[in-house]
Amino acid sequence: MVRAAGHAGRVDRTELGIALRTWRERLRPADVGLPPGARRRTPGLRREEVAGLAGMSVDYLTRVEQGRGPRPSEAVLGGLARALRLTDAERDHLFALAGVAPPPPGRIRSAVRPSVQRLMDGFTDLPVVLLDAKCDVLAWNPLAAALLGDMSAVPPGQRNLVWQAFLGGHGRVDVDPEDRARLDRAIVSDLRRTAARYPDDPGLARLVAELRAGSDRFERLWTLRELDERHGDTKRIRHPELGVIELDCNVLHVQGDDQVLLLYSAPPGSREAEALALLGVVGPQAIGTAVNGGPVTA
Repeated sequence: MVRAAGHAGRVDRTELGIALRTWRERLRPADVGLPPGARRRTPGLRREEVAGLAGMSVDYLTRVEQGRGPRPSEAVLGGLARALRLTDAERDHLFALAGVAPPPPGRIRSAVRPSVQRLMDGFTDLPVVLLDAKCDVLAWNPLAAALLGDMSAVPPGQRNLVWQAFLGGHGRVDVDPEDRARLDRAIVSDLRRTAARYPDDPGLARLVAELRAGSDRFERLWTLRELDERHGDTKRIRHPELGVIELDCNVLHVQGDDQVLLLYSAPPGSREAEALALLGVVGPQAIGTAVNGGPVTA
């Protein structure tokens, strides 16, 4: 059992390592949208899986778990909290063990509630992705990874729908230029609304600054200050095995967390529904080999 954390500012490396191992070992690959893989010698996730989700090297995570690493930064701790699906209380405990003040109120919530994770686990026949208020991809199920690409292979700083739309290409989502312009206006409008709700969130400020500096298209739309509405949508996915398939994309709001679930579906009996059923059988096993591809995009 993990003890209560000591005074802020002091790193309790022993307890920090124990806590990280305990939280890692309680997770299943399916809990974080990864395929089960081959037989596992240890319970829970492997270090390389957590390191990939958190955006750090396996060597760094190993040293921290063994109580001999440097003091983790706030960004590293936030990545670990998301990768390990920590509750708010567990996240604050993690920060305290590392001697770092936890995120104050008014920050964008990036923790995945266990109840939301259970809801995602229930969608065994539909791809589903969880986003926070600034469109960071927080969680996905195996079918979403099979459809949209191995998101654990994308650096955490790029695991964001707005970043992908303006700086990272469009991955597997195939849209015509006219619809691309409409979609770009909508996601920039969503981000501007988020900036009004969270004026002091440092992660959001860094994202907007990077987008404005790196994309003339984003800068132009950002300065227009348009507030477009966007509702249900249809996405054309160019899959390396299945070709182009059209799916309905519905947005479900997670009450109280300012997060949304993107849910992809198709009419029963359609070619797209048959394609999703096929992915449900063979897709998760193919991640990282024949079906590996670009990241999820808007």
